[in-house]
Amino acid sequence: MPHLDLPGASLYYETDGHVSSPAVLLIHAGIATLRMWDGIVPALAAGHFVIRYDARGYGETVSESVPFSDHADALDLLDHLGIARATIVGSSRGGAIAIDLAVEHADRVAGLVAIGSAPSGFPDTELTEREDAMFDELDAAFEARDWALLYDLEARLWSIGPTRDEAELDPAFVAEAYALNRANVPHHSESPTRTPLEHPAYYRLVDIDKPTLVTVGEHDLSVALVQYEYLLTTIPNADGCRFPASAHIPSVEQKDEFERVLLDWLADKGL
Repeated sequence: MPHLDLPGASLYYETDGHVSSPAVLLIHAGIATLRMWDGIVPALAAGHFVIRYDARGYGETVSESVPFSDHADALDLLDHLGIARATIVGSSRGGAIAIDLAVEHADRVAGLVAIGSAPSGFPDTELTEREDAMFDELDAAFEARDWALLYDLEARLWSIGPTRDEAELDPAFVAEAYALNRANVPHHSESPTRTPLEHPAYYRLVDIDKPTLVTVGEHDLSVALVQYEYLLTTIPNADGCRFPASAHIPSVEQKDEFERVLLDWLADKGL
């Protein structure tokens, strides 16, 4: 299995498609691993060189408890593969990394896609009463050091969403949502320390001049919906798409529709 050895980490990655095709880098959510992209990779790889990896603290990547930069890891992987520019597609935490790349290393970014994401430095936003209660449950599981429960509660909050009953959803999706985050339980004892940008992306979005697609699921947390509107109205000429039947990971829950939207957008922008 391919790994990239970096200071303090062995980064697991996968590639699909022909290396001469336009490159697309997929960065997973904080409640998943690179496996969250399995459903869309075959169609995407038909016309693109698709790169994905497990960030530090996730999946099959091995991390030490050292300071690191998420966007530097992504750049190191692109360098390792000889990729000068790529369209960066990031979900949630991965979207924040993608946005950091777009503002800090614009020359390496051909296009930007953010899914349920916030720019680094986004101010705190008031949660709903239900969301507050669910975060309290997360805090209690953390204090009890019940890692299996904690990771399941994270999946319940984000992937299912605070406004939905999982019993009313597709059982296959529910099972996948929990499995994607359970894969990260073995990393609970790792403590890599993320080094943030010196100048957060929140204040620099107006400088993004790359084709940008901002997306969100209608059943995502209230804060994610606020962040979506902020990105859409602040990034110049950004396109937007809301997925009506999903929460935080529409690329998994509404795979076919997300795939169609992404491929159509890439074709329209010549990416």
